[in-house]
Formats: sequence, C-alpha cells, structure tokens
Amino acid sequence: MEAEGLGWLLVPLHQLVSWGAAGAMVFGGVVPYIPQYRDIRRTQNAEGFSTYVCLVLLVANILRILFWFGRRFESPLLWQSVVMILTMLLMLKLCTEVRVANELNLKRRVFSDFDPHHFWHWSSFADYVQCVLAFTGVAGYITYLSIDSALFVETLGFLAVLTEAMLGVPQLYRNHRHQSTEGMSIKMVLMWTSGDTFKTAYFLLNGAPLQFSVCGLLQVLVDLAILAQACVFTRYPLKPAPHAAHPASAKAL
Repeated sequence: MEAEGLGWLLVPLHQLVSWGAAGAMVFGGVVPYIPQYRDIRRTQNAEGFSTYVCLVLLVANILRILFWFGRRFESPLLWQSVVMILTMLLMLKLCTEVRVANELNLKRRVFSDFDPHHFWHWSSFADYVQCVLAFTGVAGYITYLSIDSALFVETLGFLAVLTEAMLGVPQLYRNHRHQSTEGMSIKMVLMWTSGDTFKTAYFLLNGAPLQFSVCGLLQVLVDLAILAQACVFTRYPLKPAPHAAHPASAKAL
C-alpha cells in the first residue's frame, strides 16, 4: 500500500529525471566550449585552441545525423548533433576572425583553391561553410544511394562515433608538438572529461548502438591523456630556446 501511495510521486520524478538527462545530452556537449570561447574573445588569441577540433566534431555530427536516417536512435542524440554543429561554426567564426586580424601574411587563402597545404586554414569563415556544405552534400548523396544496405549504415554509424572519439587527438598532438598546454582552457578539458563520462554512461544505460559505447570509452581515455599532459607540462615546463621567435601568425594544429 505504501509503495502504491508513493507511485504518484515516483512517476513524475522519473519523468523529470529523464527530461533532465535528455537536456544534458542535448546541451551538455557545448558547455566545455563556453570558457574557451570567452578566453579567445578576451585575449584575441586563438593559438591555444586547435580548429581541427571543430573539423572533427563537424564531420562526426554530420555523419551521425546521416546515420539516423538509416537507423533511428534517441532524439536527444540527434538534437545534440544539430546543436554541436551550430556551436562549432560559431567557434570557427571567432577563431578565423581573430587569426586573420593577427596575421601578418595578407595573402588570401580560399576553399575554392583546393590547395591541400592551406586546408582548414582559410582566410574567411565563408570558406569553412562552403567546405562543410560540400562535405554534407557528397556524404548525403552517398547515403541516399546506399541507405538500403545494412552494412553501409552500420559502417556509417561506426565512422560517426569513431570520428567523435578522435575529438581530443588534434589537441593532444598540438600539446605534444609544442610541449605546452598554454592557451588551452583546462576548464574545457575537464568539462570534456565529465561530459564524455556522462555521455558514455548514458549510452550504456539506454542501450544505444554498441559503436556509441565503445567509442565513448575511447573518448574518455583521450580526455584523460590531455589532462595528464597539462599536469606534466605545468610541472616540467619547456624552457624557451634563446632568440626563439613566436609570431602572432603561428597556427595551432
């Protein structure tokens, strides 16, 4: 009787928790980029943030949306991809404006040149948008032609989450190359780690496709590796070489 009496409370409470978890999935992924965005705007310096992180997330989330057309998964994961794409475009816009303003080289680099040496280092935000639209169009057309193939759909889903799992790799490589995490927001990486841990637990508890859970665990490991770099490079900073130049136009991978 007591359990039945509490039923009126437990049902709406369970619904509230479900809504909260769904909301955290949709918007939680963009929270780590808020402190990084604010740091870049405040310092007018984007060298500590790798714009290849934006590339990885754009590709991953576009592929995830296409995967949804072949194998429907939970709506919060779909909306998370939409929100993340918009967020990465905002990050790219800011980073491009700051980099171009500080750049000494005035030569314009555009997407339509198809120069691999300048890939993802263009002079205008519009060129990044063109690249994203071109990739979406090609990937969407291939998906449309192959949507009836279960092998293709599962491979597409695997590529989507594997690409997202590689999110921290550009930042990991940049930190290793410079032997420094200067300019990188530690708050951002801490939020990556907590968010990816929550996301992986959400996948496991809600029976998401296996690809999501496996790649979520890989993503957490990469986040922990970046945090380890921050600890090591802070404790044992690299001594600057004498007369070393650090031009404002230097690019962070």
